[in-house]
Amino acid sequence: RALRLLFLLFAGHKPWIETEYQGIVMENDNTVLLNPPLFALDKDAPLHYAGEICGFRVHNGPSGSGSVQFEAVVLDRSTGEGLVRSKEPLDCESQREHSFTIQAYDCGEGPDGVNSKKSHKATVHVRVNDVNEFSPVFVERRYEASVSEGRLFDRIVRVEALDADCSPQYSQICFYDIITPNVPFAIDNDGNIKNTEPLDSKRQRVHTFWVTAFDCGKNRAQADAQVVVTVKPSCKPGWIGWTKRVEYTPGSGSIPLFPSLHLETCEETVWNIQATVELQTGHIGKGCDRDSYSDRSVRRLCGAVRGEVDLLPPPSPAANWTSALPTLPSSDSSLIFSFNGSNHVAVVPDSVVSALSGDHFTLQLWMRRGGANIQPATTQTRGSRKEEETIVCSTVRNDDSFSHYSLSVHGCRLSLFYWPDVSAARPVKFLWKLEQVCDSEWHHLSLSVQFPSVTLYVDGVTFDPALIHDNGAIPNPAPRQRMFIGACWGETNMLRVSSKLKEKLYFLSETEGDTKQHHPRGYHGLLSGVTVRPGSVEPHSVVECLYACREGLDFGDLETLGSGMKVHVNPSQSVLVLEGDDIESFNRAVQQVTYRNSLRFATPGVRPLKLTTSLRCFNEESCLSLKQLEGYLVVLQPDAPQISLSGVGPHLARPAPEFEGPRGVPLFPELRIVCSLSHAVNTAAQGMEGGALMSDAVAHTLDGCEVQPLGEELNPEREELLVDMDVVRERGLEIINTTAYIAITGAESISVYEDVLRSVRYRLAKGSARFERRFRLSCSEMNGRYTSNELTLEVNFLHSLDSLYHPSHLLASQQQFLHPSHHAGELSGHTLPNPHRNSVVPGAATVIIMVCVGFLVVMVILGVFRIRSIHRRGEGARGGAKEGSSQWDDSALTIIVNPMESYESRMGISADTEGEGEEDEEVAESPDDASDDQRIIIKKEGRDGNARRY
Repeated sequence: RALRLLFLLFAGHKPWIETEYQGIVMENDNTVLLNPPLFALDKDAPLHYAGEICGFRVHNGPSGSGSVQFEAVVLDRSTGEGLVRSKEPLDCESQREHSFTIQAYDCGEGPDGVNSKKSHKATVHVRVNDVNEFSPVFVERRYEASVSEGRLFDRIVRVEALDADCSPQYSQICFYDIITPNVPFAIDNDGNIKNTEPLDSKRQRVHTFWVTAFDCGKNRAQADAQVVVTVKPSCKPGWIGWTKRVEYTPGSGSIPLFPSLHLETCEETVWNIQATVELQTGHIGKGCDRDSYSDRSVRRLCGAVRGEVDLLPPPSPAANWTSALPTLPSSDSSLIFSFNGSNHVAVVPDSVVSALSGDHFTLQLWMRRGGANIQPATTQTRGSRKEEETIVCSTVRNDDSFSHYSLSVHGCRLSLFYWPDVSAARPVKFLWKLEQVCDSEWHHLSLSVQFPSVTLYVDGVTFDPALIHDNGAIPNPAPRQRMFIGACWGETNMLRVSSKLKEKLYFLSETEGDTKQHHPRGYHGLLSGVTVRPGSVEPHSVVECLYACREGLDFGDLETLGSGMKVHVNPSQSVLVLEGDDIESFNRAVQQVTYRNSLRFATPGVRPLKLTTSLRCFNEESCLSLKQLEGYLVVLQPDAPQISLSGVGPHLARPAPEFEGPRGVPLFPELRIVCSLSHAVNTAAQGMEGGALMSDAVAHTLDGCEVQPLGEELNPEREELLVDMDVVRERGLEIINTTAYIAITGAESISVYEDVLRSVRYRLAKGSARFERRFRLSCSEMNGRYTSNELTLEVNFLHSLDSLYHPSHLLASQQQFLHPSHHAGELSGHTLPNPHRNSVVPGAATVIIMVCVGFLVVMVILGVFRIRSIHRRGEGARGGAKEGSSQWDDSALTIIVNPMESYESRMGISADTEGEGEEDEEVAESPDDASDDQRIIIKKEGRDGNARRY
């Protein structure tokens, strides 16, 4: 009993262990190496079972795991040494660290472990050490890159390999290596590949090589990676595919200007692109390709209302107020007047101004600011303080009152000052802000006034006033009718303006009738086609037809625009702006920019083209800067229409009395005019019988024809050309009839011109001794741009013997018909408008008469020689006979030619030459047997007064 009490006294302590352990275990081992080592201590007396450690128990850790995978065993019960080990192989890649708790138990009071005690719980942290069991693996099996030639790059492409090991030692890639020998590339430990020498695309376009990787445990990659580097030609930022010359065939509609153009940014990231395409047409007529007919013809074609009054007509005796103005040539044959802003002023006569009354009128003009040789202005901006310039200034009478208006420009502003009644006190000023006013280009202005409504058209586009204001009370001016072009006037009692009216009325001091003095606020620039038409205003459709450009820039298909793309075209269609943020969409949009020309006969020539590009990048400092591209569009010569005049023979013969009638004789009764394009070969029909040509006929409109007498001008006392004026007036054509020519102008159809020209007649005064007259007819279209063939007509006047009673007439007839310049080679060209008339063909008659006269001259010479021989022999035989008793007076020898009075039938004229020769011989030898139409009379009057016939 005493021993038991003593045992209990010494066996009452708990085992003791450390509070925390750190352990390491390898992936390929299960023994955990602890720090500190695992030892359990018991302070009980060193008796059997007392002070011994019988076991360790593993509990779950903080995360609820660890007890299943690990266990602890006692190695020495007396020392309390223990061991921690894993029950199964550990995987560092799946779980690298483990935590759990451990407790030690002593042996208690005997082998059965009665009254055993346990220690506190100690925390064990176990880290699983990695083993280099995995090899590196490349992310991609093939790497591709493109580089420009001739440069050294710090990095072309980066390869990357990964290792599945969990530790930094074995999971990191320590270095890469290029295993393909002799390649101009190198790779660093991070996988960056660069070139070691400049690459040449011509020498080798594509480089292919292999690379491998090693981890820090010196394991090589399972599979190597392939690298492909493509060498591009040197990259130059800018437009690729730009064609400097673009050709346009008239009549082909719209064509793309840049079908293969695209922008190369050399991998520079841009977020905004803007391109401006500019088509320069300022040198084509008045700013662009319009109808090339005259202004009056274009107005008729567009259906404009008639009745306009030309304020700047060509100088003439009837319109002399423009004679002092300098003029410039124009490609469209219109008259251009130059104003210098001071002494170039046109004062319209009162007789013209009096026809312009009313508060409904349309003022139209062509305007170009600046001088003749100018460039687009850069100083005339919106804020320009330049003096105001007056274009038109007018005061007209309206029934019992006067109205006044003035049209002026000031910088980029156009203003109309309108005073419907100068006796009233409230004039109105209309103001427009227009870039067209100050861009130094040609523009057409049409101002339609239906007070209080005012409409402005610039190049056929409507513009609303930017400002309309009332200028307040102004003293009444002296009622007086006048109109100035290029300036305005002022007198002591005229239009004095109140101090509140800052923009004055530009009325200038001038002496009555003196238009050469200095006008400091006059207009400086060019004007053409200034007209005013009182009454109703022109419809918008007519104004657009008159002055809208027929050529310009356009966009092919708006539906093809990508997202974020914008396109803008100015009213004159000379500037097109594209804007976007995506390069691919932008390139597609640029290729849709087109040029169109709706004129069938477009004006040929060069139109300069400009492409300006602006780029915005994320890095503005290194953003690309592209230079402006310049090219030109060439409008080719259109297929010239063939204007053919026919249906009129080269000769027209009529008895002279017909020309002496009151209506004369029509010169071109069967005229035919045909206009068509040149024929094109139809290759599809070449092998077919009957058809190899196709005519591309189009509707044509002639604009002028001229009939001109050749040689001397018409003698107004003896001859004249007559035209059916009813037809001319009905069609609105204009005619100029002088002794040198007769000109019919105005755009009209071919049929109308045929009717007018068929009515042209030629009339002679009675008793005129003419025998022929030649005329030339020609027509043109497109303001003389295309002309017809010249049709020459020879008119012969047939006289009978009864009318040619005087010898001088006979000599004149002989001279006319024997003139060699009109008959050589023309016998085959004679035509008869009416073969049944009793007329003579002078050409055929001339040949017959020449043969006859030649033969008769020989006979006369022989006869005279024989007569003189006989006469001499008679004198010798008679020896003293009176001189001259039988001698003829040779000075009275006269040859009278009686022209044929009718043509022989065509069958008779076509008889063989030998028959004609024989007939001529018979006529010469036996003139009494000849017909009346082929009789030649030789009249000899002797001194005895007796006439002899041969």
